[in-house]
Amino acid sequence: MRHYGVSPREHHRIGGCEAEDGEPQSYVLQAQTHIFNHIFSFINSMSLKCAIELCIPDVIHKYGQPMPLSLLIASLPIHPSKTGSMNHFLQLNDQPLSMTSFLPFVLDPTMINPWQKFSTWFKNDDPTPFYTENGMTLWDYACHEPKFNHVLNEAMASDARLISNVVVEKCEGVFMGLESLVDVGGGTGTMAKAIAKSFPQLECIVFDLPHVVNGLQGSDNLKYVGGDMFESIPSADSILLKWILHDWNDEECVKILKKCKEALTSKGKEGKVIIIEVVMGNEEIDGEFVDTKLFFDMEMMALVTGKERNEKEWAKLFFSAGFSNYKITQLLGLKSLIEVYP
Repeated sequence: MRHYGVSPREHHRIGGCEAEDGEPQSYVLQAQTHIFNHIFSFINSMSLKCAIELCIPDVIHKYGQPMPLSLLIASLPIHPSKTGSMNHFLQLNDQPLSMTSFLPFVLDPTMINPWQKFSTWFKNDDPTPFYTENGMTLWDYACHEPKFNHVLNEAMASDARLISNVVVEKCEGVFMGLESLVDVGGGTGTMAKAIAKSFPQLECIVFDLPHVVNGLQGSDNLKYVGGDMFESIPSADSILLKWILHDWNDEECVKILKKCKEALTSKGKEGKVIIIEVVMGNEEIDGEFVDTKLFFDMEMMALVTGKERNEKEWAKLFFSAGFSNYKITQLLGLKSLIEVYP
C-alpha cells in the first residue's frame, strides 16, 4: 500500500491537540484548518469544471485582452438572478485553456465514483476501486460506453498535443536514423500525426484497440492498425509508449515490453522503445511537481492496476523484459523521455 499523509511535524501537531498532551489550544484550530483544507480541496476542481462549462476561458481568450468583470458576466449564458453569485465565483484565475478536454474526463462521474469505494476495495479482492464500482475494468467500460470512450480519447489527445510539440522541438535527435515507428496505445493518433509530419522519413503506425481506431483515416506516412498489445505489436524500428505503462502492474508491463522487444528484433536490426512517463523520486529537481506526481499515482490506484514508478522500478521492468540498457531525459515537465535499447 502506498503511504501518503501529513508530515511528521504536522502529525505531531495534530496528535498534540489532545488535552492530555498539554499543547496550546491554538494547535487545535490550526489542525482543524488543515483538515478543512483537505476536505474542501475538491472545490478548486469543481469550480474550474464549472468555468469551462460556462465557456469563461473561451470568452476571455476571444476578447484578447484583460476583460472587465461586468463585461465578462454580461457575455456569459447565466440567469440574471445569478450575477451576484458570479461576481464571487469569478475569483478564479489561470484557466488552463490547453487542457479543457482533460478536466471533463478526470471529473466525469465515471472517474469520480470509484473514489467512493476505496474503503470497500481495501476489504475485498477486486483489482481496482473502479472495478468495485462498475464490475469491469476501465478499458472494458470504455469499450461498451462510446460517450465515455470519446471523453477519454479527447483527454489523451489534449495532453498529446502539448507533449508532441515538446518532443518534436526538444527531442529531435530521438527520431534521427529511424525508418518506422509504432505508437502503441496511440488513441486517435494526435502524437503520431505530429511525429509523422515533422519526420516524413518515418512510416508511422497508430496501434490501439479496434474500437478506438475503427474508421480513422491515415495519411501518406501514417496508418491505423487495431489489435491487442498483449498479443502482438507490428514490427518497426521504434516503439512509442506514451503514458501506457503506468496503467498496468509490473507483470503486465513486462509482458508489454517483451512484445515491444519482439516487434523490434523481428526487423532484423537494433531499434529502441521510446517511453514517455513520470519518473518518481527526484524531489529536489521536481519541486512543485512532487504533489502532482503523487496525485497521478493515487489516480492509477483508483482506476487501473498500475502506478507511477521511480528509476529503480523502471530499470527492473526493462531488464526483466530482456532489454540491455536505457537512458532517461527529463525534458517534459512532469514526464520524462526514456529510451530503452535491446
